[in-house]
Amino acid sequence: MEKRYSLRRYLFGAAVGRTGDETAGPALLLAGLALTGSAASASFLLAGCTVAAAVGGPLIGALLDRSARPGRVLAAALALHALALTAILLSLGRAPFAVTFAIAVVAGVPGPVLSGGWTSQLSRLMAPEAVPRAGALDAMTFSLGALMGPALAGLVAVVAGAPAAVATAVALLCLALPTAWTLPPVGRTPPGRPVAPGDGRAFPPAVLAELTAGVRAILRNRPLARATATSVVLCAGEGAFLACCPLLGAGALGGADRGALLLSASAAASLVANALLARRARLPRPDAVIGGSALVLAVAALLAATGAPAMVIAAALLAGAAEGPGLTALFAVRHREAPERLRGRIVTTGASLKITGFALGAGLAGALAVHTLPGALIAAAGFGVLAALVNGLMSRRSPQPPAPGRDPARLGDTVPPATAP
Repeated sequence: MEKRYSLRRYLFGAAVGRTGDETAGPALLLAGLALTGSAASASFLLAGCTVAAAVGGPLIGALLDRSARPGRVLAAALALHALALTAILLSLGRAPFAVTFAIAVVAGVPGPVLSGGWTSQLSRLMAPEAVPRAGALDAMTFSLGALMGPALAGLVAVVAGAPAAVATAVALLCLALPTAWTLPPVGRTPPGRPVAPGDGRAFPPAVLAELTAGVRAILRNRPLARATATSVVLCAGEGAFLACCPLLGAGALGGADRGALLLSASAAASLVANALLARRARLPRPDAVIGGSALVLAVAALLAATGAPAMVIAAALLAGAAEGPGLTALFAVRHREAPERLRGRIVTTGASLKITGFALGAGLAGALAVHTLPGALIAAAGFGVLAALVNGLMSRRSPQPPAPGRDPARLGDTVPPATAP
C-alpha cells in the first residue's frame, strides 16, 4: 500500500467500522425492548433496519465500482447509517412507532457496504504480492467486529442502559469515517496493480444495467447462485435466532442484556472454528461447507428451544461454530467465481440479499416469540433445514468448470478463513 495510506490505517478503519456495525443490531434490539416493552416491536425495528438492504446493496456497490473516489462513497454510507441510528434513538418512545420504523428502513440502505465495502477496495489498494497477507489481516477484522460488537452492546446496556449501547455504535461508525474518506482515489494504484476496466468513470446512460450487473452475474454463475441462495435462507435462520437472544437471555440467563453476550460467545466459537479449520492440511470444498453449516445452525436452534441455561449456551457456541466456516466458505466462493470488474457489485448485492433474508427471519421470529419463544426457535431451525435442502437441490446440476489455476476443492486456495458479509 502507498506510504501515505498504510495498511495499519486501513485495518483500523475496517475494524472500527465493522465493530460499530456489529454493535448496532444487538443494541437496537435491546433499546427497542427497553423503550417499547415489546419483543415484537424490537424485532420489527431490527428487521426495518435491514430490509432496505435489497436496494442499497446493488446501488452503493455500483457506486463503489464506478467512482473515482470510492472512499467518499464508503464514508457517506457510514455517515448515513450513523445519522439514522441517532434519529432512531431520539424517536423511540417519543414518536409513533411507524415513524421510527421508517427511519430504521433508511438506516438499512447502506447496510451491505458497512463491512463488505472495505474488502471490495483492498485488492485495488495493494500490490499483487501483498494481497495475501493484507487479506489475512483484513479477515481478522470481520471476526473481531463480530466478537466485540455484541459484547459492547451487552456490557454498555448493563452499565449505562440500552440507549447508550446504540450511541456506542454511532460513535464507532463516526470513528471510522476519516479512514474511509481518505482512501486513495482509483487512479493512484500501487505499482503492479492495473486499473480495472470501467473504474473511476461516471455512470453511463444504462444506469439500470449497471445496478443489476451484480444480480445478473450471480444468476449466470451456478456456484455463485447456489452459494447466494443457500446463504440468504440461512441468514433468515440467523436473523430468527438473533431476535430470540434477548428473550433467551431474560428467560435462561437472568437478563435481556445477557442475550447480547450470547452473540459474543457465538462469535468466539466462530473464531475458534475457523482457526481449527485453517490448520487442516486438506480443507473441505467451500460449496459443501455452506450446506453443512445450515444443518448445524438448525441443531443449535433446537437446543436453544429447550430453554435450559446449559443448552442455551451450548446452542450459541454451536451456532458460532457453524457460522464462521460457513461465512468463510461463502467468501471463498465469491472470491473464486467473481470477475474483478464486478466484484464490488457482486459482494454488495450478495450482502444485500443476505441482509434482507436476515430481516425477514428476525421479523417472523419477533412476531412468534411474543406468543411462543420455542416456536420462534423451531422456525429458525426450519430455515436451517431449508437452506441445506436448497444447497443440495442446486448441487444436483452440473457445476461450472473451475477457473484456470484454481482448485475448487481447497478452501485455503482462495482466501484465508474469515467472517464475511
